[in-house]
Amino acid sequence: MPNKLKIFSCLLLVLMLSGCVTIYNPATQRRESLFIDTKGEIALGKDLDKEIEGKLKILRDPQMQSRLDIIGLKVARSSDRQDVAYYFKIIQDKELNAFSIPGGFVYVNSALMNKATDDELSCVLAHEIGHIAAKHSVKRLQADLGYQLLVNIAMGISGQYDMGRAMNVVFNLASLGYSRKDEFLADNLAVKYSYKAGFNPDGVVTFLEKLKQEQESKGSGFKLSFLSSHPDINERIKNAQQQIRQIKNASDIPGNL
Repeated sequence: MPNKLKIFSCLLLVLMLSGCVTIYNPATQRRESLFIDTKGEIALGKDLDKEIEGKLKILRDPQMQSRLDIIGLKVARSSDRQDVAYYFKIIQDKELNAFSIPGGFVYVNSALMNKATDDELSCVLAHEIGHIAAKHSVKRLQADLGYQLLVNIAMGISGQYDMGRAMNVVFNLASLGYSRKDEFLADNLAVKYSYKAGFNPDGVVTFLEKLKQEQESKGSGFKLSFLSSHPDINERIKNAQQQIRQIKNASDIPGNL
């Protein structure tokens, strides 16, 4: 038995190493090693998208969808990541929330779209695209699903991982948010991407302030999913304001941006 376990461990290590990809990620400005390459991420995203379409009510409103696509694709073209196609979908829901999954899929609740101006919507989408560019959900799924996902991806097996566990990870991220570090980075990228796309990055601040007012009006026991991440809302606003000042000042210098 020990020999069989040793052999299995060696084979597993070979599979993991053969599937490992090390790249420089401009969104995080770091070299990163991942076991899920772009092809595997897209396959995983498509499987998760099918599950989401079956569990949540997708709103098919041509006018709202057109607005979402126009703004979303404009922001996506200004992002650090161009190796995936981006898909934007509207969820019929009264909560002010948005989330993304691997492979370029972004979901926005209908209530949020109705609440946000175009500049604010661009910043919300840029925030979610920032998570995709930084591969935050990929890293989280890789960590939480462990060897099963790693081996399947390394062997090129699609759709055989535990979809129930994967969906739990996705919905936890949608409702609880990412780490403090990841959320701050997504906010910073939201400022960068929305500005490059021609929108007013102040939308990051004004939308966070709207969410803060919404939460305060509901009472201390009410918590919006979009504000459920570790950074305090006031810290996020202060950080975004600093990033906006920096990017606007940098744009005044010839050769920048």
